[in-house]
Amino acid sequence: MQELIDKLKTEAGLTDEQAQQAIATIKNYVIEKFPMLEGAVSNVFGSE
Repeated sequence: MQELIDKLKTEAGLTDEQAQQAIATIKNYVIEKFPMLEGAVSNVFGSE
């Protein structure tokens, strides 16, 4: 997960907090649109 946060910070110019919020937003969006993937998404993005 830290690798993705670092990539967002470097490539998108986000702060640490912004990168974490972006990941949480994407995770929640995918779970909302594809609830059957919740387990897989939680494994990839962590279950916070």
